Amino acid sequence: MKAIKPPILAHGMRAAVRRIAPAPTPGQWVAMALCGLSGVAAFGLAPDTTLDIVPTQVVRVELPLPAAAIVEDQTAAYWHHDRIRRGDTIGSVLSRLGVDDAVAMEFLRTNPSARALYQLRPGKALNVETDAGGRLLTLHLVTSDGARLAVTREGERLVATMTMAPTEVRWKMAAGEIRTSLFGAADAAGVPDPVTLQMADVFGGDIDFLLDLRRGDRFTVVYEMRYVDGEAVGPGRIVAAEFQNRGRTLRAFLWRGDDGGEHYYGEDGAPLRKAFLRSPMELSRVTSGFSGARFHPILQAWRAHKGVDYAAPAGTPVRATGDARVVFAGTKGGYGNVIELRHHGVFSTLYAHLSRFAPQVKAGAHVAQGDVIGYVGQTGWATGPHLHYEFRVAGDQRNPLTVALPAGEPLAETQRVAFAERIVPAAAHLALARDLAGTLVAAGE
Repeated sequence: MKAIKPPILAHGMRAAVRRIAPAPTPGQWVAMALCGLSGVAAFGLAPDTTLDIVPTQVVRVELPLPAAAIVEDQTAAYWHHDRIRRGDTIGSVLSRLGVDDAVAMEFLRTNPSARALYQLRPGKALNVETDAGGRLLTLHLVTSDGARLAVTREGERLVATMTMAPTEVRWKMAAGEIRTSLFGAADAAGVPDPVTLQMADVFGGDIDFLLDLRRGDRFTVVYEMRYVDGEAVGPGRIVAAEFQNRGRTLRAFLWRGDDGGEHYYGEDGAPLRKAFLRSPMELSRVTSGFSGARFHPILQAWRAHKGVDYAAPAGTPVRATGDARVVFAGTKGGYGNVIELRHHGVFSTLYAHLSRFAPQVKAGAHVAQGDVIGYVGQTGWATGPHLHYEFRVAGDQRNPLTVALPAGEPLAETQRVAFAERIVPAAAHLALARDLAGTLVAAGE
């Protein structure tokens, strides 16, 4: 048979091929597969190749075990770590952590600095150090507002100290789909309630979250989460958000100005904030809309209803829908307790049937958009607790749900370049969260 030219193998090595190899046997296939799975480059041996057998020898050595001894050291200290569970009390969680110390429990019950231990939130980490008998030596807890509570034993005395800790800010992302409500979808996506309220406020000038939401609407949000010692202590501001509603897509990006002000703008620097909020309450229910003819439940007659009624429990905060000056705060006929605000230009608003006013609301006072000015009540001609809200242009009432709202102040031209640069990371996170929406889509039950 004619000799076959040796093939070139890895690293330039050559191997002489004696003859054409037959197909591998099943056992050889198994060996080759094992070599491949091992991740090591392997070279096969030609059939009929013999290898020298390396002699082996078994050696057994008896090793003595060290003598075991039980040592009782009452001064030894032990650290225990656990997280607060739903329904926990300070007594139950400390017992679970091995604390058996009546003196420490009395101290924690009576010391004002340890009061945070009686406002436990599920998920919070608690670290304690005890001696062998369960006596409390040290306790560490990061509170919900980012403070460090430390309880230490100094001799026979316990000392509690509360210090503010450095806060680390990280970005978190979430995406959801509306099935029944904004809060239902946000809860299913793991979005904290304060962030959901911010989202409703950011897009409140373009979306009426009482009337405009549709099943299948989607949101994506990037928001700050504050951490102390690796423990989450609460959400911060929304960094970027996107809302798909009725076939349109709205995006918002946070801009922190040099003066410390915080505002939201679109990608082009156009203001998201309108001069007015669409609704004077964060989330509520419209019970009576703007109408030229409505049967009045008290007067028992058909009359025009030149405003919108929002049903809400008594005491629900009512917000100023725009920056304004208070022109009246008092009692006025069927309106009951009422506030009238004068805004820029020809605009004014009215808030009626209030139970009480916010302390700063007096004639001549200035209020900012979103400030709480009063609380829902049932004063005047009202059959139940609700807010009657009117939006006026040059003194004429307009439908607050449909009137075109004037835009807010745009971003200054001198800041647009810096704004475009700063939103790049936020836009990238927003796109990533949107791309992952297939795995993050949430449904409210």
